[in-house]
Amino acid sequence: MSNNKDSQLDLNASSLIPAGCHTYSKGNDQFPMNAPSLIVKGSGSHCWDEKGTEFIDWGMGLRSVILGHAFEPVLDAVREQLLLGSNFTRPSPIEALLAQELVSIIPSAEMCKFAKNGSDVTTAATRLARAYTGRKFIARCSDNPFFSFDDWFIGTTSPNGGIPPEISGLTLQFKYNDLSSLEVLFQEYPDQISCVIMEPVSTVPPNESYLQEVKRITHQNGALLIFDEIISGFRWHLGGAQTYFDVVPDLSTFGKAIANGFSLSALVGKKEIMELGGLDHPYKKVFLLSSTNGAETHSLAAALATIKTMKEDKTVHHIWRIGGTLQEGFNEIAKDLGMLDYVKMEGYPCSPYLVTKDNNLNPSMEYRTLFLQETINMKVLLPWIAISQSHSESDLAATLEACTSALQLYKIALDTGDPLSMIKGPIVKPVFREYN
Repeated sequence: MSNNKDSQLDLNASSLIPAGCHTYSKGNDQFPMNAPSLIVKGSGSHCWDEKGTEFIDWGMGLRSVILGHAFEPVLDAVREQLLLGSNFTRPSPIEALLAQELVSIIPSAEMCKFAKNGSDVTTAATRLARAYTGRKFIARCSDNPFFSFDDWFIGTTSPNGGIPPEISGLTLQFKYNDLSSLEVLFQEYPDQISCVIMEPVSTVPPNESYLQEVKRITHQNGALLIFDEIISGFRWHLGGAQTYFDVVPDLSTFGKAIANGFSLSALVGKKEIMELGGLDHPYKKVFLLSSTNGAETHSLAAALATIKTMKEDKTVHHIWRIGGTLQEGFNEIAKDLGMLDYVKMEGYPCSPYLVTKDNNLNPSMEYRTLFLQETINMKVLLPWIAISQSHSESDLAATLEACTSALQLYKIALDTGDPLSMIKGPIVKPVFREYN
């Protein structure tokens, strides 16, 4: 499988492509030195690098591949559609078919608009909110790590180069599970906040009635509530976390798992708001989303096939079950080693995440690097945990075996207080930082 061309591409990637990749989460600074440089093939829950080495893949295309790599029913639907063409001069019937499907399963969906990635639709949602309310400020949850690569969000992060402070200042921040921090914003900016945008859930469960209260406060102050369900959609529930928690926002965004790795995102919401981006109203026109490839028919076919499979195969139930078993198994290993205070798999079973701490119980990128390095040595890619329908009991067993080996080394590092001596290469870094 390996050839000189692959090796040369690996060497030249950073000179040809800024950061050597097209999303910062795939960058070399996010992985230990022994991570595969290139992935050339995937099948089910496994993938292969340029050298032909096989890995169990828990990253699954940054959480976008929810059924499995090269999943045949999805590929069949894509092949069938491609024979008809992928893009036309006028809309295709499949656009309305997928919109109808999303309206039927997502509580907040009365109309839909398609795009290619999550940033497109979250930005479109904030533009709609500003147009609908006539207000300029956006309130976003500071505990959610990413909303968009557009200025309104990146301007509030550390790597905000190239973004004027006048734009950054239009986005305000509040804390998750802290209603008072949101109420203060509405007090400080009365009748000026257009929307509240947040992930309904991420790593920490919402407090009892928290989401309901956010909606109440938002509406009481004349703003719109936007749920970013790019990650939570199709994992907590087929209808999104809004279904799981029984809270219907005004607008919501979906992506990642919607088409099993094919490029597609969706903005959905109430008709009276969404139609401002259309042609049948007397108000000032909102240039909402206008993308040549936003409704490529093969991606829409992939989404329809993905949703159909998830309904028939009860994918969400499988994800919760596999995730729960992985989480319980990992934490039992850590407990047996007396390490549960230092390393743990937390979060919801449908979307667990790894906590790595040092001797002082502080979050540690050094110990994270060591753990990732050792699981990769055991042929397991575990940069984050995105469970798919293809993950199996044998994947679980092999992964827990790899985790046992990695945690044993982690324990030695804790005992000596010197993880750096065990790490080959640079320490992984957070994506959001001011300087490289």
